[in-house]
Amino acid sequence: MTMAPGVLREALVDVDAITENVRHLRALTGSEIIAVVKADGYGHGAHRAALAALRGGAARIGVSDITEALALRRAGIRAPLFAWLHAPGASFDEAVREEIELGISDLDQLLRAGQAAGEGRPAAVHLKVETGLSRNGIAPADWRVVFSEAARLERIGRLRVVGLFSHLSNTSLDDDRAALGKFEEGVILAASAGLRPPLRHIAATNAAIALPEARLGCVRIGIGLYGVSPFDDRTPADLGLRPAMTLRGAVAAVRRVPAGTGVSYGYDYRTPVDTTLALVPLGYADGVPRQASGRGPVVIGGRRFTVAGRIAMDQFVVDVGDHPVSIGDEVVLFGDPTLGVPSARDWADAADTIDYEIVTRVGARVPRREVHA
Repeated sequence: MTMAPGVLREALVDVDAITENVRHLRALTGSEIIAVVKADGYGHGAHRAALAALRGGAARIGVSDITEALALRRAGIRAPLFAWLHAPGASFDEAVREEIELGISDLDQLLRAGQAAGEGRPAAVHLKVETGLSRNGIAPADWRVVFSEAARLERIGRLRVVGLFSHLSNTSLDDDRAALGKFEEGVILAASAGLRPPLRHIAATNAAIALPEARLGCVRIGIGLYGVSPFDDRTPADLGLRPAMTLRGAVAAVRRVPAGTGVSYGYDYRTPVDTTLALVPLGYADGVPRQASGRGPVVIGGRRFTVAGRIAMDQFVVDVGDHPVSIGDEVVLFGDPTLGVPSARDWADAADTIDYEIVTRVGARVPRREVHA
């Protein structure tokens, strides 16, 4: 396939895949879906991912911080929005005015949320309890006092406790069950303080699929939204998911060279025989991991090749042998492996990382183009 004239590189985002992934996971889990579109929708575009997820039946949109949530509000997303990571001393005033639900991890955040409430407009919060991940969240020693204060603020109309939540480590099913047991202790203590929020959520994509008892009627779907598997031994297709992103570029130059020709910086690769080299205009500035130099897979003209030599800031080279390649030909770095192209997992393996990072790190100068299946 030949790329459109003038296109160096692009990421195709199949929004129908996102919608279908949500529908599938709703049916699988029987739970309310919080669709997580933090980090610009894991690189897919937060606004388009949110719209696609809502079409699939997601009930809420989750982001990391208030800035991300406000951007979605300004873009017209009116569905419930939930943000859980806050700068020290951050004001919650605008978030409360925009009806953004706040994750609360300590007493100070709780008090500031209550202070941000307006007349007839209580702050909506999800209380995060620490259950063993050792990140943010209300420490078990503080549960009683925070729950008591949350109940008091709720009684006087300053606060509305929407949910209790936590995160799992995904270390093992036993570790996650231990964290779930700790979470249930928090739920019981919150109830004794008079808190009975409608939502409880601890499972992200991994546990939503693998640990049914962790679903609790509400799950946060992040990586699964985009059709990427959270499991080392199960592909997206195994899970009934479809990858939403295809990263591709156009061959920018073709050069026939003799055996022994050095390729890219450092000459880590020298051609073993007379061969053809194809230049691909994507590099680590675009999120292509330099760690995958000499290992990253691509498909050109239906044939699979490997990056030759070092990945540079803006480009890399592929040794295509005697395979016919022309300027403008499509080079697919990753996409849906059922279509015969490499997966994000293949690039993750080549770079000794995880596929979450591969899709999320795709750089801002790579245009995203929305497509429909």
